Amino acid sequence: MRNDRLLRVMTAEGLLRGTMDKDIFVFKGIPYAAPPTGALRWKAPRPVTPWTGEKDATAWGAASWQNRDDCLAMGGGDPGKLSEDCLYLNVWTPDVAPEEPLPVMVWIHGGGYAIGSGGLTPYGGMPLARRGAVVVTLNYRLGQLGFFAHPALDSEYPEGLPINNFALLDQIAALQWVQRNIHAFGGNARNITLMGESSGARSVLSLCASPLADGLFHKGIVQSAYTLPDVTRAGALDKGQRLARHFNLPDATAEQLRQLPAEAFWALDSSMSCGPVAISGDRVLPQPMLSVFASAAQHPLPLMIGSNSDEASVLEYFGVNAAQAIAEMRRKHPLGLRLITWLYRGIKDDAELGRRVARDMAFTTLGYIVSRAQLRIGVPGWRYYFDYVSENARDIYLHGTRHGNEIPYVLNTLGQLTAVDNERPFTLGDSAFAGRVSEYWFNFARDITPLSRSIKGEMAWPVWQTDRDVTLRFGRGGSAEITLEKRFMRRRMQLFRLLMKTFVHLRR
Repeated sequence: MRNDRLLRVMTAEGLLRGTMDKDIFVFKGIPYAAPPTGALRWKAPRPVTPWTGEKDATAWGAASWQNRDDCLAMGGGDPGKLSEDCLYLNVWTPDVAPEEPLPVMVWIHGGGYAIGSGGLTPYGGMPLARRGAVVVTLNYRLGQLGFFAHPALDSEYPEGLPINNFALLDQIAALQWVQRNIHAFGGNARNITLMGESSGARSVLSLCASPLADGLFHKGIVQSAYTLPDVTRAGALDKGQRLARHFNLPDATAEQLRQLPAEAFWALDSSMSCGPVAISGDRVLPQPMLSVFASAAQHPLPLMIGSNSDEASVLEYFGVNAAQAIAEMRRKHPLGLRLITWLYRGIKDDAELGRRVARDMAFTTLGYIVSRAQLRIGVPGWRYYFDYVSENARDIYLHGTRHGNEIPYVLNTLGQLTAVDNERPFTLGDSAFAGRVSEYWFNFARDITPLSRSIKGEMAWPVWQTDRDVTLRFGRGGSAEITLEKRFMRRRMQLFRLLMKTFVHLRR
């Protein structure tokens, strides 16, 4: 049995006391920046005040203010305690003193920049830690607390250097904490993989485009990122002024805005929120993320990127009617619809056609765009497509893998979810497939460098190239296949990329 002394780890800020969960060291609720409250609301995260003595790290830190019911309804679970004081992270490690430093995997949770927590059950780091990684999850500011612009706040910065993406700065601060401290948990600060899903995946791409994140991580895994353009600074300022007027502050000062109760923000109408994207034009993200990748100006880091077979499932939460969208296109753009119908031959139902078009335009295409951008800068990229459905849920998930449903497979956390969802428990077949999938995620984190040409797994996964255009499929029609597919959706991707260049003003 390991000595209890090893449950105490000395960081740059002070001594931490964690716990053991079976054979894994677990440290929860570690502050990585000062509480962004009071005068520090809508400010860049400040350093933690070092402490004396021993700080307890056995309970989750608070998550940012959010709609708890929405988090539960969207399948993430209960985010726990909510507070504006939310800048905490969690660490799982198999060994605090390994013979060789271990690969580090940092997870950024999704939730449209409005909900979520690094302590949610699907994100548990134990399975990947058992494979040999040090796993970090984190909380960051959400909603208007994380993304906000107002003239009164802009006036606090030098001309032309405002900060509006406070959530992205939180993530940068967490990565800086990892650089300072991860060696104390057995991790290799020179081998950090940043990964995330949905808005967490958008964060990975945004940090690949941010000059402030350069050098803080070494590769990225991008799960189900979407093609919505970032909010412009002008648009964000308009939203911020509308928010102030909502609170009867038409001529708001920065002090008045900071005196508003934190819990008042999450209940506001979505028209006053910048999510589910970041704000382009500030110091954190000077250029829109999509434009950075379109012009191949991203940080030269290896990336894995992919999406699921039923990403359009997320549209239901936003009240988008896929069939109605197709009917509208038939009325306004009949020639365009004819071309799309040709690309999706055999699909007659408007609802199903709309679902697939929305999936590919909003999600699948981004993997193709990012892979092309990686090739242009001579840094490897890998593209995947996830189409596996749990054996006990195939009668309800008729369209494929829903948005977010790949998470417990790639993180191999199915065993942690079984006790929560007893109505349709995961099967031994599901667990076996999760092991096969998560091996690729771990091998990417452990082995990949800018010179790598393939990812190890049950079959070698070659780097994406224009001439080969190979995508790794995890599942097919819900079944447990892992196969390589050439020229996957190539004609659709080429068309939708051109459409994005038109509507999002992407450059070659």
